[in-house]
Amino acid sequence: MSVAPNRTSTPHRAGVELRRVRANGVDLNVALTGEGPAVLLLHGFPHTWQLWTDVLDRLAGQYRVIAPDLRGFGASAPAEGGYDADTLATDAESLLDALGENSAAVVGIDAGTPPAFLLAVRRPDLVRQLVVMESLLGTLPGGEEFFAGGAPWWFGFHAEPGLAESVLPGHEEQYIDWFLNAGTLGGGVNPAVRDAFVHAYTGTEALRCAFSYYRAMPSSATQIEEAVRTSRLTVPTMAIGAHPVGRALEQQLRPVADHLVGHTIEDCGHIIPLHRPDALLGLLEPFLALAGPTADPRPCQV
Repeated sequence: MSVAPNRTSTPHRAGVELRRVRANGVDLNVALTGEGPAVLLLHGFPHTWQLWTDVLDRLAGQYRVIAPDLRGFGASAPAEGGYDADTLATDAESLLDALGENSAAVVGIDAGTPPAFLLAVRRPDLVRQLVVMESLLGTLPGGEEFFAGGAPWWFGFHAEPGLAESVLPGHEEQYIDWFLNAGTLGGGVNPAVRDAFVHAYTGTEALRCAFSYYRAMPSSATQIEEAVRTSRLTVPTMAIGAHPVGRALEQQLRPVADHLVGHTIEDCGHIIPLHRPDALLGLLEPFLALAGPTADPRPCQV
């Protein structure tokens, strides 16, 4: 597997190096910063690696931070398929191998959560710790309250093949802004980060790749169900909720995880790393510093 400097892009903040890394047959755009034990950060929709902008510096003081654009997202190469959780987990595993890492703490939010979970279940020798945020794991029990009023409206819109990417071109800016504002409870995000997200999701092909994740959700749900049927989540795990997912992810994990702690960040929107980065770091830093398993059955609010 090859690792090469990304000569088509320049770092968007001091101390961050961007590379093109061949992983599982796909060229991924990867942001790298810091030195120490590896921490792999997996973003969601409609984000890129820059979702982690406000937490990178502090994490890089102790860790080698690895923040890829998921396959087909941002500056990573488009792919015809492979947007299911199992393939995305293999992408992450292959990326760590390409970068010479034999263990990592894995942090996933939104679309990054299912592959982070599957990677931890099947490779506990590789994943030191798991942190998952603001997502649901397929149809595992525990998410019923979240889905009581039906799935979010965009799930169906994105899932219909060819539809969303045929009507959104020319209106990407307004569409992405809606998610960024809703995900920060109306606060919005840093203009430079916002512009990077809009750029990353502009154009029919960029939209197709992004929505392919939603179209793979039924396959991902089956993969997750099969994984927990035969295995347990044995690595130390932290589930973090905000608005709107709250404790639903923790409730899904509780029956299948051996070492789980759950937290809820109050007055925080879905895009936790940009809306409440200090609160997130207040949870991440002590958890990542722990050397052994943690199991605290008491949910915590921040």
